[in-house]
Amino acid sequence: MGEVTARVEAAIRGMIMSGELPNGRLPSERTLATDLEAGRTTVRLVLMKLASEGLVRSEHGRGYFVADQDGSESA
Repeated sequence: MGEVTARVEAAIRGMIMSGELPNGRLPSERTLATDLEAGRTTVRLVLMKLASEGLVRSEHGRGYFVADQDGSESA
């Protein structure tokens, strides 16, 4: 994993763990890419990894949401 990817993953995990996300919804890929100074592809790959780990959940057309401990969506 590259340095930028690791930084983006740590930042997104931090936002999730700190509870700073309103209604459990993550910002858009574009917003995350801009805020974290990374490419959208990098952000997308990190979000897909977090989804495969059950930390976030993707809903087509709506975005990514923080998953509850039991794996369900919190928003």
